[in-house]
Amino acid sequence: MARKIVITSGKGGVGKTTVAANLGMRLSVMGERVVLADTDFGLNNIDVVCGVENLIVYDVVDAIEGRCRAKQALVQHPEYPNLFILASNHTDPNKYISPQAVRLILDNLAPRFDYILIDSPAGIDAGFHRAAASAEEAIVVTTPHISSLRDADKVISVLRSYRMRSADLVVNMARGDLIIDGEILSPHEISEALNLPLIGIIPQEDGVFLGERGSGDGQKAFRLLAENIARGTRKLYNVTNKYNGFFGSIRRSLKKSL
Repeated sequence: MARKIVITSGKGGVGKTTVAANLGMRLSVMGERVVLADTDFGLNNIDVVCGVENLIVYDVVDAIEGRCRAKQALVQHPEYPNLFILASNHTDPNKYISPQAVRLILDNLAPRFDYILIDSPAGIDAGFHRAAASAEEAIVVTTPHISSLRDADKVISVLRSYRMRSADLVVNMARGDLIIDGEILSPHEISEALNLPLIGIIPQEDGVFLGERGSGDGQKAFRLLAENIARGTRKLYNVTNKYNGFFGSIRRSLKKSL
C-alpha cells in the first residue's frame, strides 16, 4: 500500500514541483513504484517538469468524472519505468473538485504503488485542502527568503489540523556561500524557527527539469532526500562544505561576482 505524501509550500516560486518531480524520480531509481499526482489545477505543470506533456491522454479529472479508469490516467515515464504521472492539464482551474473525489482516485491507485507524491498548490486555499485531505504525510518546501518562511509558517499551522503521521521540511535553493557570510539563515536555523524537522537540503542550481544535471550537487541532494524518506535516515546535503577554507573563500568571491 502506497505512502501518500503531500508536497506543499506557503508560496509559489520555491521549487515545490521540481522537488516533487526529482524526489519521485530518485525513489523510482531505488526500485520504488511512484505516482506523481498533480493537484495544482491552476498551474498544472508537473507533466512539463517531467517532460511527458505530449504523452497525456487522460488526466485526474477524467478519472474522477468517469471518462477513464484511474490507471488509464497514468503516464509511465519513458526513462524511469517505475515513475508514473497523474496530470491535471485538461482541468479548468475554476472547476470545483472535492477533496473526497481526489482521495477516491488516489486510494484506488494506492495498492499498486509504493509512493503517491501529491503536488499541492501553494498557499492554503481550497486546492491545498484538496491535496492535504488525501495524504498521511507532508513535506513543506521553503527557501531561505523571509517571505517564503512567513508563508511556510502559515501552511505548517494549517497542516497540524490534519494530524499527519509525519511532517517534514525541505529547504530548497540553499546557498552555502551566503550562509557562511551570514547573509541568510542556515537550513537548521530555518527548521528551528518553523519548528519542523529537516529532511532535505537542496542547493541552488540552474537546472529545474527532471534528472537534469544528474551528477550535480542538486541530484546528490535529491538522492539523500529520497534515501531519508525511504529508509528513515536523516542524512543532509552539506551546502557550505565547498565554501569553507581558503579555496572556499575564493569560490564565495567568484559566486558573488557572477
